[in-house]
Amino acid sequence: MKKIKKYQGKKVLVMGFGISGLNAAHLLVKLGAHVTANDMKAPQDPTVVTDLEQDGIKVITGSNPLELADQGFAIVVKNPGIPYDNPLVARFVKQGTPIITEAELGWEIFEGHLVSVTGSNGKTTTTTLTQLMLAKSSTHNVKYAGNIGVSFSKVAEQLGPDDTLVTELSSFQLLGAPTIHPHVAIITNIFSNHLDYHKTRENYINAKLNITRNQTKDDFLVVNWDRDEWQAIARRSQATIVPFSRQNKSHAGAYEENGDIYWRGEKIMAAKDIRLIGPQNVENALAAIAAAKLMGVDNDDITSVLTTFSGVRHRLQYVLDYQGRRFYNDSKSTDIEATEVALQGFEQPVILLAGGLDRGYTFERLVPYFKKHVKGIIVFGQCKDKMKDAAEQAGIPTIIESENAITAVPEAWKISAPGDVILLSPANASWDQFPSFEVRGDRFIEAVEKLTGEKEKD
Repeated sequence: MKKIKKYQGKKVLVMGFGISGLNAAHLLVKLGAHVTANDMKAPQDPTVVTDLEQDGIKVITGSNPLELADQGFAIVVKNPGIPYDNPLVARFVKQGTPIITEAELGWEIFEGHLVSVTGSNGKTTTTTLTQLMLAKSSTHNVKYAGNIGVSFSKVAEQLGPDDTLVTELSSFQLLGAPTIHPHVAIITNIFSNHLDYHKTRENYINAKLNITRNQTKDDFLVVNWDRDEWQAIARRSQATIVPFSRQNKSHAGAYEENGDIYWRGEKIMAAKDIRLIGPQNVENALAAIAAAKLMGVDNDDITSVLTTFSGVRHRLQYVLDYQGRRFYNDSKSTDIEATEVALQGFEQPVILLAGGLDRGYTFERLVPYFKKHVKGIIVFGQCKDKMKDAAEQAGIPTIIESENAITAVPEAWKISAPGDVILLSPANASWDQFPSFEVRGDRFIEAVEKLTGEKEKD
């Protein structure tokens, strides 16, 4: 960890008591700051406040008092999920107080080799694959952190100059990370996500591009080359561009051709031997291969990971087999694109569980995928009527309404047959019924285990 003096004697406000916020608050004390920690809610665990106060941190909970903007804070470390139109945040923006996220703080103290991953879909799987490949070939520590559920700054504290950190970074985090500078950056893809937060697609794209803002020609930007728009976005970077392509649109990086995976003309493996299913996971593998090769990983270590890694929880996760049916948990599919690619991963008939938070859009785009892959659908949540409309347009013979992703499980079982896939891939956020997609996925798995009497597979 770098011994920086930037925060020595400075008043710093930390907004948000998530994992990253709490770690940031304690780290800032170590860096000599005078820290105030604020959260809209009082934490359910009282030891959170006790631990902060014992570290000399002033704690304010229950609201974001506007008067905090008048107390002379030199910098604000904001939870990425707090929008910039939050009244207190907006006050700080108006008066020009620097606002960063914990990812920036983690970068400032990190002294090793940084690989960073962003994108609309596939970030977590790509981050995990990359970390596993690098760790398999390295004699030094290789860890992952960031939006993958592990605090960037906490891990950065523990690593030295010879170690490597692979970070998953969301657009929210990147907005508050002005100096972050990965040697290898990956953009998996860019769709139209989080427009309620960013307001416009261009704002969203610009936030994603912060991952490469400080890169030079001596650094690498690994980018999906399968859409003209993504190629144009990549050319806004000063880094050396390394493409990956499932559609064989470039041989300058990692690509698939005639069912095989290549790196710059050298065959790595057959795509069918990748244990993760679906075309989206071929893309994720290609991105990870490109990063791994740029970091010096050999082919044996790459293929060892890709032929054994069975997936990240909630991301097209195989749960179990029972009486000829295979259950998959894809709760992380919180947008239409993710469900499209999930359905393309199956040749077997699919019983689909879908629905969730109504964000105002409809699902006509899913109609051709429904026609090709789905034999029955269970719809639930705020947008169930819109999902039902798309299913009717597709001519799905069996359409059932259910309360949620838990009650949908026995309904799906009733209409299934041996050889079918029962797939939770909601195409919507979970917040109408569950606090997170993780909780939704966990409850789905519990319902599958209750129905079958079996336990999920590792």
